[in-house]
Amino acid sequence: MRTAAIFSDRMVLQREKPITVWGDGADGRTVTVTLGGHRASCTVQGGKWRVTLPPMPAADGLTMTVQSGAVTRTFREIAIGEVWLCGGQSNMEFEIRNDKHGAETLASLTPECGVRFYYTPKQRIIDENFDAAERNTAWSYADPESAKAWSAVGLYFALELAKKLGVTVGLIGCNWGGTSASVWVSRETLTQDSRIRPYIDDYDAAVAGKTREELIAAFDEYAAYQDVWWGKYSHYMEAHPEATWDAAQEAVGASRYPGPMGPKNEGRPCGAYETMLMRVCPYTLRGFLYYQGESDDHRPDTYGTLLEALIDCWRSEWGDRGLYFLNVQLPMFRYANDPDYRHWCRIREAQMQVYRKLRNTGLAVIPDCGELDNIHPTDKAPVGHRLYLQALSEVYGLLPREQATAPMYVSSYVTGNAVTVVTENAPDGFLLTGEPAGFELAGADGVFHPAKAVLMPDRIILTADAVPHPQYARYAWTNYMEVTVFGRNGLPLAPFRTDHFAQEQTADTEKKNAPSANMD
Repeated sequence: MRTAAIFSDRMVLQREKPITVWGDGADGRTVTVTLGGHRASCTVQGGKWRVTLPPMPAADGLTMTVQSGAVTRTFREIAIGEVWLCGGQSNMEFEIRNDKHGAETLASLTPECGVRFYYTPKQRIIDENFDAAERNTAWSYADPESAKAWSAVGLYFALELAKKLGVTVGLIGCNWGGTSASVWVSRETLTQDSRIRPYIDDYDAAVAGKTREELIAAFDEYAAYQDVWWGKYSHYMEAHPEATWDAAQEAVGASRYPGPMGPKNEGRPCGAYETMLMRVCPYTLRGFLYYQGESDDHRPDTYGTLLEALIDCWRSEWGDRGLYFLNVQLPMFRYANDPDYRHWCRIREAQMQVYRKLRNTGLAVIPDCGELDNIHPTDKAPVGHRLYLQALSEVYGLLPREQATAPMYVSSYVTGNAVTVVTENAPDGFLLTGEPAGFELAGADGVFHPAKAVLMPDRIILTADAVPHPQYARYAWTNYMEVTVFGRNGLPLAPFRTDHFAQEQTADTEKKNAPSANMD
C-alpha cells in the first residue's frame, strides 16, 4: 500500500474543502486514513484507492495515518491552509535564486514565514526510472537553502498571502520551460476542437512510421548532442556576452532544440499532462496560478481556444468546476534584432478574452514588467504581487476589484474626430511615468496612426491629425514598448484594440455580470 508521492511530512492540505487522499494497493484491501479526528475508509479496486475527508479549518502540527492491514504510513508536521498549483513554462519555473531580489528574499526565509513547497519532478516519460524519481520528492519548509529552486512568482505570491490570511500557504510547482499549453492537456482536449487539433495532428505526422524504440533512440542522441552544445554555448557567451544567437551558433555549431518529436520529448502534446499534472491530481486545491503563452506565439489566433480548453480540462480532472484560475498576461517582449511581429499582443488579447468570459478567473496585467531582449525578466516580485491582488479580490473577497485589477477597456464611441475609450478600474484617473505613448487610431482604411491621449477618470479621449474620421482605436498593440500609463491603483493600463472587442461586447460582460462564486 502506498500513497501518491505528493503526500509527505510537512505537506499543506486545503482548508474548508473536502480533502482527497489516494494511492496504490492490492485489490480487495481496506485502506483507512485518519486526520484531525476524522477517519475515512475505502476498498482498493484496480490497484487504486481514494478516500475523501471532510472539510477542516486552518490548523498546524497535525499527523495523518494511512493504514492497510499490517502496513501503516504516518505523516507529520502537516498544515491545513491554502494550496495553489503553479503552472506554466519558464517564467513560472524561474527560480528565486535567479531573481533580481532573490538573495535578500532567500536570506529572509524561515519556516515561520508560512510557505511550503512541493515540486512535481520534471519527467519526460514514464519508464523504469520514473517511480524512483517521484518517490524522491517531498514537501519542504521555506529556508535559504531548500527554497533556492522554488518558483519566484509563486514564492512572492505566497509570502504576501500567508501574511495577509494568517494561514500556511502550500505551493505545488508543476511547470516546465519552453512548453506549449498543449503539453498540459489531454489528447481528448486537443482532438475535440478543430481549432486546436493541429497541435496533435502535427505530432502524429512527425512520429508516423517510426517505432517507439526508434523515437526514443533519436531523442537520446539529440539530448547527448544538446548537452555538449549547451556547454560550448555557455562558454562562448561568457567570453562574448554581446554576441547574437546567430553568431553564437556559427561559432559553436547549431542548436538542435527542441529536438525530434516522440514519446520522450518534453514538448510533445499531452506529455507533461501525463507525467506531471496527473501525478498531483486530484490533490485538493484552492486554484491555479498560471504563467504561459510564450511558446504558443506561433499560433496566437487560436491561443484563446487552447487556454480555455486547458482551464476546462484541469477543472474537470480535479472534479471541481469552481477552482480558481489566476493567469498572468504576457509582458512586453521582443528580441532586439527581431522585427515587431505583433503576435504577443494577440496572445495578450486572448488571455484577456478568457478572463472576461470565464467565471472564477483573474488576470495579472504586467506589460511594464517585460525586458527588451530578455524573455525571462528577472524581477518577479511585481508579478507575484499582482497575482496576490487578484487572489484577494477574486478569491477571498478582501479587496475591491478596482483596487486589485488593472485599468481595462470596456467600450468606445466616436464623436466627431475623437474616439472616447471607456475603461474600468480607473475611477480616480490615471498616472503617467512619461508621455502617454502607444495609443493609435485608424479610419475606415484600417491604417493606424499615433494618437494623442487625454486621460480622465475611466475615460481616454483619442485624436490624431492623420485620422479625421476615426473608427478604430488600439493601445500597446505591439510586442514591446515602454509602458507609461497606469491607473492610480498603480497597475498599468491593459493593452486593447477596439475593432476586435466591438464584436465581443456580450462575451466581455458575461463574467462581470455574473454573481460571485462561493469560495468553497
